[in-house]
Amino acid sequence: MAWLRRNLVLILGIAVLVYTFVPIFVVVLMSFNDPASRLIYSFDGFTLHNWLNLCEDPSMCSALGRSVQIGLLSTVVSTILGTMAAFALVRHDFRGRSATNLLIFLPMAAPEIVLGSSLLALFVGAGFAGQLGFWTILIAHIMFCLSFVVVTVRARLAGLDDTLEQAAMDLYATPQQTFWRVTFPLVFPGILGAALLSFSLSFDDFIVTNLNAGQTTTFPMYVWGVAQRGVPMQVNVVGTIMFLISVVIVVGGEVVSRRRSRALA
Repeated sequence: MAWLRRNLVLILGIAVLVYTFVPIFVVVLMSFNDPASRLIYSFDGFTLHNWLNLCEDPSMCSALGRSVQIGLLSTVVSTILGTMAAFALVRHDFRGRSATNLLIFLPMAAPEIVLGSSLLALFVGAGFAGQLGFWTILIAHIMFCLSFVVVTVRARLAGLDDTLEQAAMDLYATPQQTFWRVTFPLVFPGILGAALLSFSLSFDDFIVTNLNAGQTTTFPMYVWGVAQRGVPMQVNVVGTIMFLISVVIVVGGEVVSRRRSRALA
């Protein structure tokens, strides 16, 4: 009992990690699965066929490419606009600042079904009822990703010590030089984190996308559609690749951060 009390936190931490990563391990395992039937999601045999024939269903790769394209575009636009909005909210005092801070949280707090149906009503009211597709999805994704970018970057800015900026200006640096050589490098980790979060939210979204997609199909919509008749194992390959990319980004960022810390030390 004494050993259990000493290691209770460690045991609970391991249990939480196992609970979190079990679904991911299942996805990785199923990416090498050779199913006897598409209607039974069980491991029947090992194969590399799924990895070597990722686009066996061309419609899946088409939907995947569309999701990546929308995700990248919405990430770029929402990151630029959200970063500028975060700087304005943190560094400037203007009329309506408190109300703007409140409005920023509304897309995050509102249920997705409410957000999606409201955007659909907006597009229909604006006369785009017969033109729902790629661009309406992109506009919707930028709209809900924007709030997450603003909140993330604003948190980074709020905890930023401005003494380094003041020191740079004391050394006769221009405002532009101060921003690009001091402020931006300090804020960049927050901007990068906001961009990664924005892409993940966009790539993963189904409810808002489904309501505003028209005849356009994204990867989450494809998975939902084929789930009714059997999910191809290549879907697990895509999930595994996305997970590995995330791990590489996180580990790479940590390695770079530690190298910088050692260089400064």
